[in-house]
Amino acid sequence: MKALEDKIRAQGIVKAGNVLKVDCFLNHQLDVSLFREMGKEWRRLFADRPINKILTIEASGIAIACLAAEAFGDCPVVFAKKAQSVNVDGDIYSVKIESFTHKRVYDVFVSQKYLGPGDHVLIIDDFLANGMALEGLTEIVRMSGATLEGIGVAIEKAYQGGGDMIRSKGIKVESLARIASMNDETGEIEFL
Repeated sequence: MKALEDKIRAQGIVKAGNVLKVDCFLNHQLDVSLFREMGKEWRRLFADRPINKILTIEASGIAIACLAAEAFGDCPVVFAKKAQSVNVDGDIYSVKIESFTHKRVYDVFVSQKYLGPGDHVLIIDDFLANGMALEGLTEIVRMSGATLEGIGVAIEKAYQGGGDMIRSKGIKVESLARIASMNDETGEIEFL
């Protein structure tokens, strides 16, 4: 998606450790107009799939998932929570997910009442690096008995292999910007 690539080139900052800082439009301050266009693009890319639910993980995936849901006819968005709270009742699906960015392992969960065998799920997330978060979300979909229709990602760091690993399992992954390489010394970003 050229508009997203242009935004990354103009406002993204490459930091040491393979970190791409895009908090000025993607995961702190939000460019809602861009998110709306991203949702439309995922709708086009998954037009042949009977998606009736979108799954993401808190927190950065929620906003883009909501705008994607709007493009899919306002289907519900379910987000995997990273912390158990007193207002979550009943049975849950739970997995451990290692965060590339935060360098820690989270126990994430989804209430069983919001995901089940009748659901056709599109997973949406902001980044795909090593694929651990998305692998955890696909496991939650599997546990629920729902059908995984695919995964939509805003930015994929293709050189880290997570996308290849997930695609090798036969899962359709559509990343709107695929980065081939980044250089923290020059700030240069190359797209596939």
